[in-house]
Amino acid sequence: MAAIPVVVIEDEVAIREGVATALRHAGFEAIEAADGAVGLDAARRSGVGLVLLDLMLPKMDGMQVLKELRRTHATLPVIVLTARGAEDERVAGLRAGADDYVVKPFSARELVARVEAVLRRSPERPAEVVRITVGVAQVDLGRREIFSPVCEAQALSETECSILTHLAANHGRVISRDELLTRLWGLSGSGIETRTVDMHVARLRAKLATANGDVDEEYIVTVRGKGYMLGSSVKAVGPDGTD
Repeated sequence: MAAIPVVVIEDEVAIREGVATALRHAGFEAIEAADGAVGLDAARRSGVGLVLLDLMLPKMDGMQVLKELRRTHATLPVIVLTARGAEDERVAGLRAGADDYVVKPFSARELVARVEAVLRRSPERPAEVVRITVGVAQVDLGRREIFSPVCEAQALSETECSILTHLAANHGRVISRDELLTRLWGLSGSGIETRTVDMHVARLRAKLATANGDVDEEYIVTVRGKGYMLGSSVKAVGPDGTD
């Protein structure tokens, strides 16, 4: 099983490197960021499992990072790192959407235990997906192809494959248009007038319908005012062969 990526957003070098080392020893992938702006970009990458967020940061403070992150990644687990006695900071962080907090100074064992605990109670974190069953068709994400007994194999574009992968990794959760814009194109969805996502989803739907000979089945469902999610007939398969 691939290591879960954890983004460590902390400007104090010694703390950041110590946390990253502890995470790697515990089997996680640690991604380091020394300021809020870089950290926000790193946290928005596809596949990130959790964020460790200091509140006192250069360029963009931790509360701003948390608020921006919650706008596009409502369920991404975030643990706030706060100074001892900073009760107002802890309360503000939890109210802004943090899942937990750890008070400095903290031990490596405590931090890793908190990370593991938050991940255990975050069932909506992205899953690793290698193959998707859509009706009678099979989508091979590695090869970016749709195989079906009713038609010839169809190629997926990189973007179409990325959209399908992200929807499958978050099966059962509605994915907003803003989240797709941020995750796949690196754009902030706020105020952007574009039908880029809609057009790619429309092409993807057409290919899935062709692969099944069925234009009426909803393989990608539009949830009005919220975004997209995979239909009930779509099954995501992990690297171990289980759904």
